[in-house]
Amino acid sequence: MSLHDFGFGDLLREHARSWPATVALVCDGARHDYRTLDGRVNRLANALSERGVGAGGRVLWLGQNCHRLIETMLAAAKLGAGLCPVNWRQSANELSYVISDFAPQVVVWQSQCEVASTFTAAREAARHDAAWIDADGDYEAVVEAAAPDDPGVDVDPLAPLLYMYTAAFSGRPRAAMLSHQGLLTQGLAIAAVQEITPGYVYLNCGPLFHIATFMTTAATLELAGTNVFTPRVDAEEICRLVDAEKVVGAFLLPQTVSQIAEVNADRRYDLSTLVTMHMGNKDFRSMISPASSTWLRKPGGYGQTEVTGLLTLSAYGAGPMAPGRPGPFAAVRIVDEDGNDVPDGATGEIVAKGPLAMVGYWGDDEETARRQRGGWHHTNDLGRREPDGTVTFVGPKTELIKTGVENVYPAEVESALQQHPAVAEVVVIGVPDPVWDQNVKAVVRLHDGQAATADELIEHVKGLLASYKKPKSVDFVDAFPRLESGWIDRDAVKAAHGAGGTPGTG
Repeated sequence: MSLHDFGFGDLLREHARSWPATVALVCDGARHDYRTLDGRVNRLANALSERGVGAGGRVLWLGQNCHRLIETMLAAAKLGAGLCPVNWRQSANELSYVISDFAPQVVVWQSQCEVASTFTAAREAARHDAAWIDADGDYEAVVEAAAPDDPGVDVDPLAPLLYMYTAAFSGRPRAAMLSHQGLLTQGLAIAAVQEITPGYVYLNCGPLFHIATFMTTAATLELAGTNVFTPRVDAEEICRLVDAEKVVGAFLLPQTVSQIAEVNADRRYDLSTLVTMHMGNKDFRSMISPASSTWLRKPGGYGQTEVTGLLTLSAYGAGPMAPGRPGPFAAVRIVDEDGNDVPDGATGEIVAKGPLAMVGYWGDDEETARRQRGGWHHTNDLGRREPDGTVTFVGPKTELIKTGVENVYPAEVESALQQHPAVAEVVVIGVPDPVWDQNVKAVVRLHDGQAATADELIEHVKGLLASYKKPKSVDFVDAFPRLESGWIDRDAVKAAHGAGGTPGTG
């Protein structure tokens, strides 16, 4: 291996030398500095090795947020193996599929968490044998019993370290493989935007099976900061930990922000240190302190798991959540179906290259080759390069309306409709047509107090897009059905407004 190779195992070794007394992980009474963490990771790596994990090996984390997840990832890193933190919210059937598909040598699981019975059922249903270590049971004994020596394995920085199930092809989810180099590179970009330095304290309350949370966890680790863990979102516990640990950053959804404001209405918790969020709204600072309403440092932009998180950063554009530009480690193009660049202002597929791009999909060489054709990662998302060089995310490419021989992407039409001042929300669907297979229909909710006719909205789109892309009809609604997450339930909208006619669906 080259003397220039550097991975997360090397990072931890150096932190143990340079930041030995800095607290690395805080979780439910556990508090480990970097020197202690390095020693624990060495022992765990040796324990995993004894159970069959080596270079290219795989470990599955079956549990909620916990410092032991990070220890397991670092132990895998020192062996040249990888970790998959699975979505613990899935059903037993879905989890058993992941266990069988991922085929890990070791599963580290939580027997005492709220969904432990689901884990047990998934284990019984899975068609794969693995060694199981109970994070709530024998984990500490396993660590203590293992040899303390550093494994000393040479690890390729392009080797996959983090596996995240994200994409579905023919109904089957696949795990994107993210490399040491990609995670370390993304960490530097995130650190620059969020002003992460040694001493930064990050609260892991968002799900660590999601790259949106994990990329800041990794950045905090990379910059020798402190990662604090709570199993899942709980407003009261978040307030307590922010106050007790002087947390600087956290992944918070707007709903959680509102809950925090309610919990802390009497200001019994000091939340003034919290200045970085991902999804919280801009009024959060004023909820904490009426005298402070400055914008929080938010790493907004466009991204996906397959590019290790964010590909473009709003901080390099016009401001939070506005169109952004690629960070310093990515090249981005907007291309047509043949891979040719489209003109500025035109919609095409976002493609990228650089160290952030995934290594590939676990167990799916065919889909990996399709997504990496021509030496670029094809995101399956639509975007637009603006005249000032920023990139606007339009929407997913995967949903398609076929009208005659023409392809119409609902996301592109929705983007055009949302530029009309009266439109609050819109869903564009394909409806059956006896001649053209499908026609374009828009389902629209207007802003309160605003008015617009169907003809007006159709003409509005015609002025922005090719004529064949405009809606042929518009349905107006007072409200959209919602998923538990708060997003519009597109399937329910389709069912209620006559979607269908997709060629080849019978």
